[in-house]
Amino acid sequence: MTSVQTVRSMKGEEAITMLTAYDAPTAALVDEAGIDVVLVGDSMGNAVMGYETTVPVTMEDVLSRTAAVARATDDALVVADMPFLSYGPDEATGVENAGRLLKEADADAVKLECGEHTVDLTERLTQLGIPVQAHLGLTPQHVNQLGGYFRQGTTREAAQAIIDLAEAHADAGAFSLVLEHVPANVAAQVTEAIDIPTIGIGAGPDCDGQVLVITDVLGLSDRLPPFAEAFGDVKSEMESALSGYKNAVENGEFPDEAHAHSDDDLDGLY
Repeated sequence: MTSVQTVRSMKGEEAITMLTAYDAPTAALVDEAGIDVVLVGDSMGNAVMGYETTVPVTMEDVLSRTAAVARATDDALVVADMPFLSYGPDEATGVENAGRLLKEADADAVKLECGEHTVDLTERLTQLGIPVQAHLGLTPQHVNQLGGYFRQGTTREAAQAIIDLAEAHADAGAFSLVLEHVPANVAAQVTEAIDIPTIGIGAGPDCDGQVLVITDVLGLSDRLPPFAEAFGDVKSEMESALSGYKNAVENGEFPDEAHAHSDDDLDGLY
């Protein structure tokens, strides 16, 4: 079974695989595929809940879906996203909500979209026994401030700030760091600068691992981010199955005798 210590030990030794999942059937498949880390991301807002951003996702949303994923996962490390404003207003709120994800939903760790304000919280959570995965670069919860999902760390000043924050969160006790949508050479320097593994999404090949959103990987998304790839075409398979079901019902082909049961003792009731 993958633990946070397993993930830490993989730095520079073995590529870390990480995918999102938001329900039990998908989590079971991800786990059976041997993926190291399952992320119950607040990307559920865009991917499966019909929102345009991650901002509306609530603690109750993440708690419910994390519990479903954890019930279906045997080997992978389950990391739950802390949704927008579930931390930040004060340390006590962040600690309480992170603790709920471990106590009520059986998560193994939490992920924080990070800045200067999360260094102390990362240290406190770690002290309390709550493993933290940090997240720098593009932080989707800040979409209203950023004005869109743009590449981050594109100036020397911004890149240096990412490196400094990565070092600060590693020193505060984070066990790994997600780097999203940053220049590949910046991600390579961050990876070299810290002693915890980096997991990239749109951050190039030099990170210690990679993460993608499950709907992108399966080919279910209407539009792929420039850094993602569809490794299957599940959307077409689903469309074919749904069309086949509709036609079979309308044509009277389903259900047939194989899908029904009659009891002779119940004849003649009406």
